Amino acid sequence: MGMGGLIRTVILVCAALVVVGQDGLTHRLTLPVNAAKPPVIVVGFVGGFVAHDNMVHSGVQLAAHLHASHPSGVFVKVFENRRRENAHREILKILDTDHNGKLSDEEKKEARIIIYGMSWGGSETVSLAKELDGDHIPVLLTIQVDSVAKMRQNDQMIPANVGEAVNFYQSDGLLRGQPKIRAADEKHTKILGNYRFDYKSKNIKCDKYPWFLRVFAKYHTRIECDAAVWSQVESLISAKLPPA
Repeated sequence: MGMGGLIRTVILVCAALVVVGQDGLTHRLTLPVNAAKPPVIVVGFVGGFVAHDNMVHSGVQLAAHLHASHPSGVFVKVFENRRRENAHREILKILDTDHNGKLSDEEKKEARIIIYGMSWGGSETVSLAKELDGDHIPVLLTIQVDSVAKMRQNDQMIPANVGEAVNFYQSDGLLRGQPKIRAADEKHTKILGNYRFDYKSKNIKCDKYPWFLRVFAKYHTRIECDAAVWSQVESLISAKLPPA
């Protein structure tokens, strides 16, 4: 690991000391009952060591809003970025509409999956898509927000099972997002764009975030609490969902 990677890891590890103690609001997001056809599945990954139910963070707020606006026909759940395998198992369980413990080709074709993630969650977004590619399960859309690659992960290359992918990032400070994602197969995956945000000249208030993040990872934190960014994320997701 290079010095830059070590610094980023130290920042994220230290952030755990101040994030874990925050109060979180739990949203129990339940699966709509529909044996004939699975719901649209929206999986979110939070960054660093943020808890899945910490409502300070925009990714958690987004999930709660999507759940409230689509009470049926859509399954929404947020995971800590270290819980990718839990998310994978949850998806397979939902797609198994005949409950026989094995996905048929038809059940796989019915999959409508959207994955989004912030920071390390962006890295896990791509990794989960790759796992689903190995299962021959399509993904409608992946969204990365200031994605930071974990060790032995590649958050740049989007697998061929993903229909569309988009990347939002900033390039300042110690924690910088992945500047460019690309398709493993351009015939199957459309990259909607790599959109850079500049926070040196744009002051975003992130008062509810830990002081440590606001000081040592301020630009990384600003993109996470930038309502304009997350409004675009929500619009992209909502365009794939059934009418509310």
